[in-house]
Amino acid sequence: MRIAVLGSGAMGGLYGAYLSRGHEVTMVDVNPAVVDKIVREGLEVVEPDGSSHLFHPAAVTSTQGMAPVDLVIVFLNARFSHSALEANRGIVGPDTYLMTLQNGSGHEETLEKFVPQENIIIGTTQHNATGIAPGVSKHGGSGMTYLGCVTGSAARLQRFADAFTACGLTADVSQDVQKMIWNKMFTNVSASVLTAVLQMPLGYISRDEHAWSLCRTLIREMVDVAAALGMEFDFDQKVEEVKAICDRSPNGLTSIYADLRDGRRSEVDTISGSVVRAGRRVGVPTPSHQFAVSLIHALEGRNAQA
Repeated sequence: MRIAVLGSGAMGGLYGAYLSRGHEVTMVDVNPAVVDKIVREGLEVVEPDGSSHLFHPAAVTSTQGMAPVDLVIVFLNARFSHSALEANRGIVGPDTYLMTLQNGSGHEETLEKFVPQENIIIGTTQHNATGIAPGVSKHGGSGMTYLGCVTGSAARLQRFADAFTACGLTADVSQDVQKMIWNKMFTNVSASVLTAVLQMPLGYISRDEHAWSLCRTLIREMVDVAAALGMEFDFDQKVEEVKAICDRSPNGLTSIYADLRDGRRSEVDTISGSVVRAGRRVGVPTPSHQFAVSLIHALEGRNAQA
Protein backbone atom coordinates (compact mmCIF):
# COMPACT_ATOMS: atom_id res chain seq x y z
CA MET A 1 0.00 0.00 0.00
CA ARG A 2 1.21 3.51 -0.81
CA ILE A 3 0.72 5.75 2.23
CA ALA A 4 1.40 9.44 2.82
CA VAL A 5 1.51 10.79 6.38
CA LEU A 6 0.88 14.52 6.69
CA GLY A 7 2.87 15.70 9.69
CA SER A 8 6.04 14.18 11.15
CA GLY A 9 5.42 15.08 14.78
CA ALA A 10 5.23 12.61 17.63
CA MET A 11 2.21 10.60 16.47
CA GLY A 12 2.77 11.05 12.74
CA GLY A 13 6.35 9.88 13.24
CA LEU A 14 5.24 6.84 15.24
CA TYR A 15 2.65 5.71 12.70
CA GLY A 16 4.83 6.52 9.70
CA ALA A 17 7.72 4.57 11.21
CA TYR A 18 5.68 1.47 12.05
CA LEU A 19 3.77 1.44 8.77
CA SER A 20 7.03 1.64 6.81
CA ARG A 21 7.71 -1.92 8.01
CA GLY A 22 5.36 -3.23 5.35
CA HIS A 23 4.32 -0.37 3.09
CA GLU A 24 5.67 2.39 0.87
CA VAL A 25 5.39 5.35 3.25
CA THR A 26 6.14 9.00 2.52
CA MET A 27 6.33 11.50 5.35
CA VAL A 28 5.19 14.99 4.32
CA ASP A 29 6.31 17.93 6.42
CA VAL A 30 6.81 21.64 5.75
CA ASN A 31 9.90 21.79 7.99
CA PRO A 32 12.97 21.18 5.79
CA ALA A 33 15.13 20.35 8.82
CA VAL A 34 12.79 17.55 9.87
CA VAL A 35 12.59 16.13 6.34
CA ASP A 36 16.38 16.29 5.97
CA LYS A 37 16.81 14.47 9.28
CA ILE A 38 14.44 11.67 8.19
CA VAL A 39 16.13 11.35 4.78
CA ARG A 40 19.65 11.27 6.23
CA GLU A 41 19.15 9.36 9.47
CA GLY A 42 15.64 7.92 9.45
CA LEU A 43 12.74 8.17 11.87
CA GLU A 44 13.62 7.13 15.39
CA VAL A 45 11.14 5.56 17.82
CA VAL A 46 12.12 5.24 21.47
CA GLU A 47 10.03 2.49 23.04
CA PRO A 48 8.70 2.45 26.63
CA ASP A 49 11.45 -0.01 27.66
CA GLY A 50 14.11 2.46 26.51
CA SER A 51 15.10 0.61 23.34
CA SER A 52 15.45 2.69 20.18
CA HIS A 53 14.74 1.73 16.58
CA LEU A 54 15.33 3.49 13.26
CA PHE A 55 12.91 3.38 10.34
CA HIS A 56 13.46 4.68 6.82
CA PRO A 57 10.32 5.96 5.07
CA ALA A 58 10.66 8.53 2.31
CA ALA A 59 10.25 12.18 3.35
CA VAL A 60 9.44 15.31 1.35
CA THR A 61 8.46 18.93 1.86
CA SER A 62 6.40 18.89 -1.34
CA THR A 63 4.43 16.15 -3.06
CA GLN A 64 4.42 17.96 -6.39
CA GLY A 65 4.83 15.36 -9.13
CA MET A 66 3.89 12.42 -6.89
CA ALA A 67 1.19 10.05 -8.09
CA PRO A 68 -1.96 9.57 -6.00
CA VAL A 69 -1.52 7.28 -3.02
CA ASP A 70 -3.86 4.69 -1.52
CA LEU A 71 -4.10 6.30 1.91
CA VAL A 72 -3.37 9.74 3.36
CA ILE A 73 -3.18 9.91 7.15
CA VAL A 74 -3.60 13.40 8.62
CA PHE A 75 -1.54 13.80 11.80
CA LEU A 76 -1.40 17.59 12.04
CA ASN A 77 -2.65 20.22 14.42
CA ALA A 78 -6.22 20.48 13.15
CA ARG A 79 -5.76 24.18 12.33
CA PHE A 80 -3.47 23.17 9.46
CA SER A 81 -5.44 20.23 8.04
CA HIS A 82 -7.21 22.15 5.27
CA SER A 83 -4.14 24.03 4.07
CA ALA A 84 -2.02 20.85 4.10
CA LEU A 85 -4.57 18.88 2.12
CA GLU A 86 -4.96 21.76 -0.33
CA ALA A 87 -1.19 21.90 -0.83
CA ASN A 88 -1.05 18.15 -1.45
CA ARG A 89 -4.12 17.64 -3.63
CA GLY A 90 -2.00 15.90 -6.25
CA ILE A 91 -1.62 12.75 -4.13
CA VAL A 92 -5.39 12.48 -3.59
CA GLY A 93 -6.93 10.53 -6.43
CA PRO A 94 -10.44 9.09 -6.98
CA ASP A 95 -9.55 5.92 -5.05
CA THR A 96 -7.57 7.58 -2.25
CA TYR A 97 -8.81 7.29 1.31
CA LEU A 98 -8.23 10.10 3.83
CA MET A 99 -7.83 9.08 7.46
CA THR A 100 -7.83 11.16 10.63
CA LEU A 101 -6.72 9.96 14.06
CA GLN A 102 -6.45 13.52 15.37
CA ASN A 103 -7.63 14.62 18.80
CA GLY A 104 -11.17 15.96 19.04
CA SER A 105 -14.03 15.32 16.66
CA GLY A 106 -15.59 16.71 13.51
CA HIS A 107 -12.44 16.41 11.37
CA GLU A 108 -14.49 14.71 8.66
CA GLU A 109 -15.98 18.14 7.92
CA THR A 110 -12.56 19.14 6.55
CA LEU A 111 -11.76 15.85 4.84
CA GLU A 112 -15.03 15.76 2.89
CA LYS A 113 -13.91 18.88 1.02
CA PHE A 114 -11.29 16.71 -0.69
CA VAL A 115 -12.85 13.23 -1.07
CA PRO A 116 -16.36 11.73 -0.99
CA GLN A 117 -17.64 10.68 2.42
CA GLU A 118 -17.24 7.05 1.35
CA ASN A 119 -13.46 7.60 1.24
CA ILE A 120 -13.12 9.09 4.73
CA ILE A 121 -11.83 7.05 7.67
CA ILE A 122 -12.27 8.41 11.18
CA GLY A 123 -10.69 6.72 14.12
CA THR A 124 -9.20 6.79 17.56
CA THR A 125 -6.11 5.21 19.04
CA GLN A 126 -4.81 4.28 22.45
CA HIS A 127 -1.21 4.77 21.35
CA ASN A 128 0.46 7.91 22.62
CA ALA A 129 3.78 9.51 21.86
CA THR A 130 5.75 12.66 22.53
CA GLY A 131 8.28 14.34 20.29
CA ILE A 132 11.64 14.56 22.05
CA ALA A 133 13.62 15.85 19.04
CA PRO A 134 12.99 16.40 15.32
CA GLY A 135 12.32 13.00 13.79
CA VAL A 136 12.30 11.27 17.18
CA SER A 137 9.09 9.95 18.80
CA LYS A 138 9.02 8.58 22.34
CA HIS A 139 6.38 5.86 22.37
CA GLY A 140 4.58 6.30 25.67
CA GLY A 141 2.00 3.53 25.51
CA SER A 142 0.26 1.09 23.19
CA GLY A 143 -3.28 -0.11 22.67
CA MET A 144 -5.95 -0.56 20.05
CA THR A 145 -6.58 1.63 17.05
CA TYR A 146 -10.22 1.65 15.91
CA LEU A 147 -11.28 2.72 12.42
CA GLY A 148 -14.75 3.64 11.26
CA CYS A 149 -16.78 5.33 8.54
CA VAL A 150 -18.69 8.55 8.13
CA THR A 151 -21.16 6.61 6.01
CA GLY A 152 -21.69 2.95 5.14
CA SER A 153 -20.39 -0.22 6.75
CA ALA A 154 -17.08 -0.14 8.58
CA ALA A 155 -16.42 -3.72 7.46
CA ARG A 156 -15.10 -2.47 4.11
CA LEU A 157 -12.18 -0.84 6.01
CA GLN A 158 -10.92 -4.15 7.36
CA ARG A 159 -8.02 -4.18 4.88
CA PHE A 160 -6.67 -0.99 6.43
CA ALA A 161 -7.03 -2.36 9.95
CA ASP A 162 -5.26 -5.57 8.89
CA ALA A 163 -2.44 -3.55 7.31
CA PHE A 164 -1.97 -1.59 10.53
CA THR A 165 -2.00 -4.75 12.64
CA ALA A 166 0.60 -6.44 10.46
CA CYS A 167 2.94 -3.52 11.11
CA GLY A 168 2.59 -3.61 14.91
CA LEU A 169 -0.28 -1.13 15.26
CA THR A 170 -3.06 -3.47 16.38
CA ALA A 171 -6.28 -2.23 14.78
CA ASP A 172 -9.86 -3.19 14.12
CA VAL A 173 -12.95 -1.64 12.58
CA SER A 174 -15.97 -0.43 14.51
CA GLN A 175 -19.39 0.73 13.44
CA ASP A 176 -19.50 2.71 16.70
CA VAL A 177 -16.24 4.60 16.30
CA GLN A 178 -17.89 8.01 16.62
CA LYS A 179 -18.95 7.12 20.16
CA MET A 180 -15.38 5.99 20.90
CA ILE A 181 -14.07 9.33 19.69
CA TRP A 182 -16.52 11.21 21.91
CA ASN A 183 -15.78 8.97 24.87
CA LYS A 184 -12.10 9.86 24.57
CA MET A 185 -12.93 13.59 24.59
CA PHE A 186 -14.60 13.83 28.00
CA THR A 187 -11.42 14.60 29.95
CA ASN A 188 -10.14 16.92 27.21
CA VAL A 189 -13.26 19.11 27.14
CA SER A 190 -13.60 19.31 30.91
CA ALA A 191 -10.55 18.91 33.16
CA SER A 192 -7.96 19.59 30.44
CA VAL A 193 -9.59 22.86 29.35
CA LEU A 194 -9.74 24.00 32.97
CA THR A 195 -6.05 23.21 33.50
CA ALA A 196 -5.33 25.56 30.59
CA VAL A 197 -7.55 28.39 31.81
CA LEU A 198 -6.37 28.14 35.42
CA GLN A 199 -2.78 27.14 34.57
CA MET A 200 -2.96 24.50 37.26
CA PRO A 201 -2.33 20.73 37.10
CA LEU A 202 -5.03 18.07 36.89
CA GLY A 203 -5.07 17.39 40.62
CA TYR A 204 -6.21 20.92 41.35
CA ILE A 205 -9.31 20.45 39.21
CA SER A 206 -10.62 17.56 41.30
CA ARG A 207 -9.50 19.07 44.65
CA ASP A 208 -10.92 22.58 44.35
CA GLU A 209 -14.70 22.68 44.81
CA HIS A 210 -15.21 25.54 42.36
CA ALA A 211 -13.02 24.04 39.63
CA TRP A 212 -14.70 20.68 40.10
CA SER A 213 -18.16 22.24 39.85
CA LEU A 214 -17.16 23.79 36.52
CA CYS A 215 -15.76 20.44 35.38
CA ARG A 216 -19.03 18.66 36.18
CA THR A 217 -20.99 21.29 34.26
CA LEU A 218 -18.85 20.77 31.17
CA ILE A 219 -19.33 16.99 31.41
CA ARG A 220 -23.10 17.42 31.83
CA GLU A 221 -23.40 19.51 28.68
CA MET A 222 -21.37 17.03 26.65
CA VAL A 223 -23.46 14.08 27.87
CA ASP A 224 -26.62 15.94 26.83
CA VAL A 225 -25.29 16.74 23.36
CA ALA A 226 -24.11 13.18 22.87
CA ALA A 227 -27.56 11.86 23.83
CA ALA A 228 -29.19 14.09 21.21
CA LEU A 229 -26.77 12.61 18.67
CA GLY A 230 -27.81 9.08 19.64
CA MET A 231 -24.77 8.32 21.84
CA GLU A 232 -25.72 7.43 25.40
CA PHE A 233 -23.22 8.10 28.19
CA ASP A 234 -23.87 7.81 31.92
CA PHE A 235 -23.19 11.20 33.54
CA ASP A 236 -22.14 9.84 36.95
CA GLN A 237 -19.83 7.29 35.34
CA LYS A 238 -18.10 9.92 33.20
CA VAL A 239 -17.69 12.18 36.26
CA GLU A 240 -16.06 9.32 38.16
CA GLU A 241 -13.75 8.53 35.24
CA VAL A 242 -12.59 12.14 34.84
CA LYS A 243 -12.05 12.49 38.59
CA ALA A 244 -10.02 9.28 38.65
CA ILE A 245 -7.76 10.63 35.90
CA CYS A 246 -7.22 13.85 37.86
CA ASP A 247 -6.58 11.99 41.10
CA ARG A 248 -4.15 9.51 39.51
CA SER A 249 -2.10 12.28 37.90
CA PRO A 250 -2.29 15.17 40.40
CA ASN A 251 0.74 16.87 38.84
CA GLY A 252 -0.30 16.13 35.28
CA LEU A 253 0.04 18.96 32.77
CA THR A 254 -2.12 18.71 29.66
CA SER A 255 -1.16 19.66 26.12
CA ILE A 256 -3.61 22.56 26.06
CA TYR A 257 -2.12 23.80 29.36
CA ALA A 258 1.31 23.73 27.69
CA ASP A 259 -0.01 25.48 24.56
CA LEU A 260 -1.19 28.49 26.58
CA ARG A 261 1.85 28.46 28.85
CA ASP A 262 4.19 28.53 25.85
CA GLY A 263 2.21 31.03 23.77
CA ARG A 264 0.97 28.60 21.13
CA ARG A 265 -2.44 28.40 19.51
CA SER A 266 -4.41 25.45 20.87
CA GLU A 267 -6.73 22.89 19.26
CA VAL A 268 -9.70 24.03 21.35
CA ASP A 269 -11.88 24.52 18.25
CA THR A 270 -11.70 20.82 17.35
CA ILE A 271 -12.14 19.66 20.94
CA SER A 272 -14.47 21.88 22.97
CA GLY A 273 -15.54 23.66 19.79
CA SER A 274 -16.77 20.38 18.32
CA VAL A 275 -19.19 20.02 21.25
CA VAL A 276 -20.47 23.55 20.61
CA ARG A 277 -21.03 22.88 16.90
CA ALA A 278 -22.73 19.56 17.57
CA GLY A 279 -24.95 21.21 20.16
CA ARG A 280 -26.07 23.78 17.60
CA ARG A 281 -26.91 21.03 15.09
CA VAL A 282 -29.13 19.15 17.53
CA GLY A 283 -30.53 22.15 19.41
CA VAL A 284 -28.84 21.49 22.77
CA PRO A 285 -27.41 24.60 24.48
CA THR A 286 -23.72 24.46 25.43
CA PRO A 287 -23.07 27.82 27.14
CA SER A 288 -20.21 26.56 29.30
CA HIS A 289 -18.33 25.06 26.36
CA GLN A 290 -18.89 28.21 24.31
CA PHE A 291 -17.53 30.28 27.20
CA ALA A 292 -14.51 27.97 27.49
CA VAL A 293 -13.74 28.25 23.77
CA SER A 294 -14.02 32.05 23.81
CA LEU A 295 -11.92 32.30 26.97
CA ILE A 296 -9.17 30.10 25.54
CA HIS A 297 -9.07 32.26 22.40
CA ALA A 298 -8.96 35.42 24.52
CA LEU A 299 -5.97 33.99 26.41
CA GLU A 300 -4.30 33.10 23.12
CA GLY A 301 -4.86 36.69 21.98
CA ARG A 302 -3.33 38.01 25.19
CA ASN A 303 -0.29 35.81 24.65
CA ALA A 304 0.05 37.01 21.05
CA GLN A 305 -0.03 40.65 22.17
CA ALA A 306 2.53 40.00 24.88
